[in-house]
Amino acid sequence: MCSQDYGIKILFRMMKYQTYIFDLDGTLLDSLTDLELSCNYALRVNGMPERTLEEVRMFVGNGVKKLMERAIPHGLQNPLFDKTYEDFRQHYLVHNLDHTHPYAGIEEMLQHLLDANKHIAVVSNKFYAATQDLVRHFFGEKIQVAIGERVNIRKKPAPDTVNEALRLLGVSRENAVYIGDSDVDIMTAKNSGMPCISVLWGFRDKRFLIEHGGETFVEKPSEILDI
Repeated sequence: MCSQDYGIKILFRMMKYQTYIFDLDGTLLDSLTDLELSCNYALRVNGMPERTLEEVRMFVGNGVKKLMERAIPHGLQNPLFDKTYEDFRQHYLVHNLDHTHPYAGIEEMLQHLLDANKHIAVVSNKFYAATQDLVRHFFGEKIQVAIGERVNIRKKPAPDTVNEALRLLGVSRENAVYIGDSDVDIMTAKNSGMPCISVLWGFRDKRFLIEHGGETFVEKPSEILDI
């Protein structure tokens, strides 16, 4: 089959949904190493024990403030919480591109969606500036809307960021699907009145996702085009 025929086949496969709303960390980007390094930098300079990569993997998913609440001994009750969180924030804003990269097959999958005239957005609990910078750096014009954490909008699993993405795209939630890698994403989809596709290359395994309500799974990005 020639590449043109393959492209035509892809277009015919992608008719069920018109709008694709993606989580960022663990779904489009493998950002775990940079999150771990910034987390441990902040812990280290404040005299706190560092965390393993696997611990950080289980701490992420609810935004970076929740990550640090879980990583810092005694969480919000620690008198150094605010300083440690700010140290993390400043370090991560400088170093969030050091090791972060798209998962294999992500860019090709996004291009196929664009070729089929689909609407694409990212909603994340990451800092707004970091979300914008990462999406712009790695995906450029492929992603039309990217929304991160802001003070005037509730973060996931509330539906606010998804609703804002739909508004900015100028589309309804009809024929829209949400794609993520965590229990927070499953709840976000439910709260937004959307079906959810759970990816299996991210920060949570299939057993965990099933235990938290996951029903539809993909093992590689190209499989998103078949659903």
